[in-house]
Amino acid sequence: MRLEAKYRWLPTPFRSLLLFLVWLLLNNTVALGHIILGLVLAIVIPLITHPFRTKQPLVVRPFRAIKHLMLVLYDILTANIEVAIKILGPTKKLKPGFVKVPLDLQEAMPITILASTVSLTPGTVSAEVYPWPETLEDENEACQKFLLIHVLDLDNEEALIATIKSRYEAPLKEIFEC
Repeated sequence: MRLEAKYRWLPTPFRSLLLFLVWLLLNNTVALGHIILGLVLAIVIPLITHPFRTKQPLVVRPFRAIKHLMLVLYDILTANIEVAIKILGPTKKLKPGFVKVPLDLQEAMPITILASTVSLTPGTVSAEVYPWPETLEDENEACQKFLLIHVLDLDNEEALIATIKSRYEAPLKEIFEC
């Protein structure tokens, strides 16, 4: 049973809790009137906006997500140092290029997180995800998706693809159980 089906009057309980806490923090008070108004807003806003929400896969392994976040932060730190060394050296040795990474992910949210992760890591930028569902003739058609990445210094395309797939895509498949 999906989480949303269990909570008819509270379709997104975590979002409601977050709205309630943010309301209290923004008002900087725990007066009864603000608590009541915060609860009303925390229930009404998700009820009104829920029909407009796009269904996304649920995070089924939150601790794996935290571990993945720590890995990404570490990679950002080390990549910053590597890029600084490469840029401070002779720039004529840099070999920029584009790499087309085949994706196993199909859902929009995990693909967006993967593209953002690649872009956050210095030396690489996500350029495009294709084909996107809007470009397909049949909405239900499953197709191979690719992430186009621009790399500052491309030594080995196959090694880069393998690294992205094992280091970033595989954990996202586990986190969202794709």
